[in-house]
Amino acid sequence: MGRDRGEDSGGSVSLRARLLCGWLRQTEKRWIARASEPEPLRRHMEQSARVFFHPPPGVRFADITLGASLAATRVTPQGMRPGPLILYLHGGGYIFGSPRTHRAMVAHLAVRARLGAVLPRYRLAPEHAFPAAPEDALVAYRAVVDHPGGVILGGDSAGGGLALALLAQIGALGLRQPLGTFCFSPLTDMAFSGPSFVTNAKADPLLPAHRAADMAKMYLQGADAEDPRASPLYADFSGAGPVWLTAADTEILLDDTIRIAEHLTAQEVDVTRIIERGLPHVWPLMHGLLPQAHQTLAGLARWINSLAGP
Repeated sequence: MGRDRGEDSGGSVSLRARLLCGWLRQTEKRWIARASEPEPLRRHMEQSARVFFHPPPGVRFADITLGASLAATRVTPQGMRPGPLILYLHGGGYIFGSPRTHRAMVAHLAVRARLGAVLPRYRLAPEHAFPAAPEDALVAYRAVVDHPGGVILGGDSAGGGLALALLAQIGALGLRQPLGTFCFSPLTDMAFSGPSFVTNAKADPLLPAHRAADMAKMYLQGADAEDPRASPLYADFSGAGPVWLTAADTEILLDDTIRIAEHLTAQEVDVTRIIERGLPHVWPLMHGLLPQAHQTLAGLARWINSLAGP
């Protein structure tokens, strides 16, 4: 029977979180709102990752190929133990982001869980429209599905939606199920019908709500926004394993997390849903700036290890 173990963080928002959100609102959110082409967004994200997102010491990164030709990055922490492999799908609205922009955060998680990880370089829009990204995600999963300790799926933002869409595809195709799936602030509804897209438009420190339609146009290019591979809110998750979700209360994507948690629970999936106060979109990326990022990654590592065993 499905359970939604929802948690809402209490207490006041830390001074550091308030300062960071204010800085993001005045700088990054305005920059994203003005950027009209994918390439500047890609360069900006890559540059930000080099400056702000640093892996813990001792982690090794390697370029690998999944399947016939899908490029990926392998993350190997010191002291890695036998166990499941984390397959992580990066965010970026399906138009920017890469394994390089997210590998430091995944490395921090890998160190805490003492597990290896792989980040596929799935194809991006508008050069590669839907369904290129879910096709590549499925190629990546098929390449690692026989990992001896099993697989943990993960992703953030658009990559979180992609991970959930992949989870539904796995069930539909009768493939071996992952041990669990986790998502930071997932984008689960490309129709953007959640009320928080309106109610949190001003409060969101990072994402400009009015740019969502532009992103969808570049990605979908005429495809149905309610196709389950694009919007897992409309997918069938029968037989799926546990899912862990988190988002912040001021995000425009807040209702994407709340509604997918309800949808999963209604289909008897075991769901852990954590809503934090006053944090920016996908705050674990900001592990060098926010103590809450490390707290979230530590809690997620404990959840993963509860599935993986000692």
